[in-house]
Amino acid sequence: MGFLAFLVIGAISGASAWMFYPGRSSGSGLGKFLLAMLAGFIFAAAGAYFGQYMGFFESGQMLEWLSAIFASCLASCVYSALAK
Repeated sequence: MGFLAFLVIGAISGASAWMFYPGRSSGSGLGKFLLAMLAGFIFAAAGAYFGQYMGFFESGQMLEWLSAIFASCLASCVYSALAK
């Protein structure tokens, strides 16, 4: 899985966590929104690379996709909960 896949997974999970998390956002919404997308991207890449490093899966396997999605959703939800 490449850089672009992590970017797409992270951006989508960050954006959806920011939009659907209950609560009212305060201050500049665009900067925090982009930061949520960035956090999703970083944790998607980190989750996939960490799993490969630990030997849980190889590149391109379904478990890599699932770990990237789970890590990015978890990070984006935590960031959105703390930022709002």
